[in-house]
Amino acid sequence: MHSIKKPANILAVKSISISYPPLESPKGSAFLSQNRQFQWTNTGNVIYPIIPAYAATLLQNQGIKVYWDDAIAEKLIFKDWFKKLKQNHPDLIAIETKTPVIKKHWQIIKQIKQKCHWHPIVVLMGDHVTALPYESIKSCPVDYILIGGNYDFLLSELICLINQNQAPKNKIFKLQKNHKLDSLPIIDRKLTQWQLYAYNNTNYKYKPGSYIMSGRDCWWGRCTFCSWTTLFPGKCFQQFSVNHTISEIENLVNNFGVKEIFDDSGTLPTGSWLKELCQQLIKRRLNKKVILGCNMRFGALSQTEYFLMKKAGFRFILYGLESANQKTLKFINKNEKTSDALKTLKMAKKAKLEPHVTVMIGYPNESLKDAQKTLSLARYIFKENLADSLQATILIPYPGTPLFNYCQKNNLLLTDDWNNYDMRQPIIKSPISPQKQIELIQNLFKGILTPKFILKKITSIKSLDDFKHLLNYAFKFIKKLKDFS
Repeated sequence: MHSIKKPANILAVKSISISYPPLESPKGSAFLSQNRQFQWTNTGNVIYPIIPAYAATLLQNQGIKVYWDDAIAEKLIFKDWFKKLKQNHPDLIAIETKTPVIKKHWQIIKQIKQKCHWHPIVVLMGDHVTALPYESIKSCPVDYILIGGNYDFLLSELICLINQNQAPKNKIFKLQKNHKLDSLPIIDRKLTQWQLYAYNNTNYKYKPGSYIMSGRDCWWGRCTFCSWTTLFPGKCFQQFSVNHTISEIENLVNNFGVKEIFDDSGTLPTGSWLKELCQQLIKRRLNKKVILGCNMRFGALSQTEYFLMKKAGFRFILYGLESANQKTLKFINKNEKTSDALKTLKMAKKAKLEPHVTVMIGYPNESLKDAQKTLSLARYIFKENLADSLQATILIPYPGTPLFNYCQKNNLLLTDDWNNYDMRQPIIKSPISPQKQIELIQNLFKGILTPKFILKKITSIKSLDDFKHLLNYAFKFIKKLKDFS
């Protein structure tokens, strides 16, 4: 039990701080917000947190004073952040968390409860607490746990109930009713300090850049390793209308001069929605004003659709290759064929798009030979200029995912210390030793830098933006190796 005062003196929530407290570590900077997999990174990359930004805008429109408080993006130390928190004096503090930093957030919440004399309400949200809500209730004096990923609607409903003196007695709070995404306002980018995230992100070639999110989250949404399936199961997929997405894009282009936009839906909506989006971008001549990027799945689109995307202003397409072994794709329920990868990348390249591929190491069912097959395919992709960039990671089984449940059931977890779930080390028992897994990732990063690949990169430079992007990417590529040192 916690002997810390509760926020009984708050009669109504009139102000809220959407907070990302400092998370200091010798491993690097916390890559937390809007990120499906947590890492301590030395690249300095930051991602604009879309759904909390919608929450901030929605609550402000409802008359709540909102403080946008991202100490990670602002690079504040804890002392300065805490001083700022006390000055703002919010009635409610909402903190998004993930597995590798949940223990740090428990300690921060204890300090908030001990040292903030006005006794603010503290709310935790995120995939980890959605999966294991009672753990945090037992471990820290948090007031509410939000279940699910729709933080905007969840915070709005919770505050409404608190202000009506109908606050739920159970600390675990779920959505009380269904909401349409189009009911959300266009994000207030000034309120949410969009400029903090506009430059330090390798997804952008043209800067300033920003994020949107047309769907929550992926229309497949069944990959067993993805932490966001806990927040947004595939059967619950929602998408904004094309008109709403176009309004977000026009706001960024016309009011903030944004040059590149990344749509961070788990997978961009396809079919008639994508066709209409591209047609609207062309009709409104937005394709002449802004560059676009998105996440996509292998085998999801035709060559005609890729040509249309290019015409509409798309440049950067992210794909999850994950493994070159069909048995592994079946194991993680990827619902893709290994043969789709090269076929899709060739179509994207034919449309003059710039693909990015991700691979993972450390599957419990993969031998060293299997892993080397994946790495060989990744090297071939780069050798043939079928991709422009790469992300390689260690497979992590996040609580709440089918992968975690499988590993737990089959005694495959090497540790239950959440601090270690940060991709710096393997968590799953594997035929490949932990040291060898890290070595494989490092060798992959180093191995794709062939003279042929480097020459093609250099000869692809057509503008100052191209040169700056290549230089920045090369610099962060080198820093990325430190993440797996």
